[in-house]
Formats: sequence, structure tokens, C-alpha cells
Amino acid sequence: DTLKDLHGSKAKQESEQLEVIVSLSHKGEVEDVAKKAFAPRDVRITGAGGAGYKTIEVVKGTEDVYVHTTLIKKWDICAGDAILRAIGGTQTDLRGDEINYSHNLDPKNEHGLIATMHDHEKYREVLQKAAKS
Repeated sequence: DTLKDLHGSKAKQESEQLEVIVSLSHKGEVEDVAKKAFAPRDVRITGAGGAGYKTIEVVKGTEDVYVHTTLIKKWDICAGDAILRAIGGTQTDLRGDEINYSHNLDPKNEHGLIATMHDHEKYREVLQKAAKS
């Protein structure tokens, strides 16, 4: 099996339920942001541990979007980011900036993150607005 064989995700129609995976420790806060961002669309929030696990759920197509709105350490997200990008997905912070993993930079990503296989910029824009309001 290859990484591409894992990829079961496809873009969803606006009428379909959106599957969003978030950290267990921030589920309530991120759930509020996601539901506000994607209203009136039906949104299902899944809380889970492990940034890599959450990213793989997006890769597999089990989840549409992985959202984190607070500080996260870069070492927790770099492997998932590499896998996601290897098969055509995207992970950025909520501002839309790629996350720089250079060893001489701050190990903290303080601007949240969004990981997707499809419609990244569309999801990112509405999440960023909802997180600010």
C-alpha cells in the first residue's frame, strides 16, 4: 500500500454534513467556532487525541477538516503535515501561512491550524473569521 491508497477523501457538496475533527482538550471552544463558521450547514464535531491521528483521519476521508484554534507545538504537527502534503492535502495556520518547521525558529505555532484535502482556502477563510469574532 502507498500513501495515495490511504486517501479516501473527496470534496463534499454544501448539502452534505461536514465532518470536523478537533482536539479533545479544546473541543467545546473549537466546536463553537466551527458551527458558527459553517452555519447553516450541518457540522459533526469529533474530539480526538494526537495531532497525527487527526491529520490521518482527514487523509483517509473520515473527517473533512482538522481544526486547532490555539497554540500547538510544531513537533506535534510536522509529521502529519508531511504526510498530508505528500498526497496533495494542505495544512496552514488559520491566517493561511505555511508552518515553518526550521530548527532555529520558535517551536510554537501560535496561530492555530487547519488541515484539509479539499477546499482548504474556503474552509480557512470562514474559520479565521469565526475565530476572530
